[in-house]
Amino acid sequence: MSHTAKHTEVKPVDLFQKCWSFTRADEIKASGFYPYFRPIEENEGPVVRIEGRVCIMAGSNNYHGLTADPRVKEAAKRALEKYGTGCSGSRYLTGTLDIHNELEEKLAAFMGKESCLLFSTGYQTAQGIIPTLVQKGEYVISDKDNHACIVAGNLMAKGAFADFVRFKHNDMEDLERVLKRLPQSKAKLIVSDGVFSTTGTIVNLPHLVDAAKRHNARILIDDAHATGVVGKGGRGTASHFGLDRDVDLTMGTFSKTFSSLGGFVVGDASVINYLKHHALALIFSASPTPAAVAAALAALAILEKEPERMDRLIANADKMRKGFKQMGFTVIDGQTAIVPVIIGEDTKTFVFWRELFEAGVFVNAFVSPGVPPGMAMLRTSYMATHENHHLDKILETFCTIGKKLGVI
Repeated sequence: MSHTAKHTEVKPVDLFQKCWSFTRADEIKASGFYPYFRPIEENEGPVVRIEGRVCIMAGSNNYHGLTADPRVKEAAKRALEKYGTGCSGSRYLTGTLDIHNELEEKLAAFMGKESCLLFSTGYQTAQGIIPTLVQKGEYVISDKDNHACIVAGNLMAKGAFADFVRFKHNDMEDLERVLKRLPQSKAKLIVSDGVFSTTGTIVNLPHLVDAAKRHNARILIDDAHATGVVGKGGRGTASHFGLDRDVDLTMGTFSKTFSSLGGFVVGDASVINYLKHHALALIFSASPTPAAVAAALAALAILEKEPERMDRLIANADKMRKGFKQMGFTVIDGQTAIVPVIIGEDTKTFVFWRELFEAGVFVNAFVSPGVPPGMAMLRTSYMATHENHHLDKILETFCTIGKKLGVI
């Protein structure tokens, strides 16, 4: 006896269905409170023009205000005239200029390491380092709040059959718990932001170093928000704690203190040489443009010659932390250029952002899922070139709107 099988027809799902279903951004735009992708028309550092409105910029990572510095702009112009607009090749082949080598040498010396390697973006740097070093049967151990570039690098390593585990944010007891579960004989890399980009808090590096030494692990610190901000002369997190010799690799970016675009990693010469010949993110990407490299070189020279810029930067941020607290705002405390003000609800955060913008102050709105529910914030960040009248205007505006919306 034959039986005819019954088949349930499965309706195919279009790959773009998720795109058509995504309406949150459009809904916020329709309400008039959308804070993202606002085009900047003029940029003089502390003051910008956005959509015809002059605003005090309190949301930029331009920590030393050097994007508008005549010396940096002139260096970029000279490189453009000498080398052209691009390198038309990867560093591995035809894309290495003498100024690439010069910047690598000067950055290595500045950071107190043997060698340095440049990447085309800061995001790409983590993807060049982590999956190149952490391979099958080895472990990458990562803070849960690490930047997305580190997460991407971790997942690439996992895709190549390395093991990827996380520990609770800046929780050294949890790091210890994780490390104890892993085979002592296996190679390990602990990765953490130096300064966490959302909160501005600093990694508990002394405890992390101690754990790494006891559990056969190497250390990679992402100093994107730390270079030029913390440490002796702006040399970053390891310098801040006096642990320069205990951090194996430090990566960073040129898009913040160095007022340009690109990324770098410093460490022992043998490790950098291995990355140079094995990192696919380097070998198969066009090299940093001449103008970008020259701008970073000029910014590094200014940072070394004018260390007082860092003092002004931190003094500005400290003034704002103190001012916000005195008004009654909830602030995530720290020692860096980032000062997050907790608003709480996503909707109220968008409304607060819009009122600040209309009053001539631009900040960054962080809402869920980027932050935990109930922890929506306005992340403010400061520059060495902010003057007191800029900072006072920001505080006055926050106070007025905070009272109006019942935040304080």
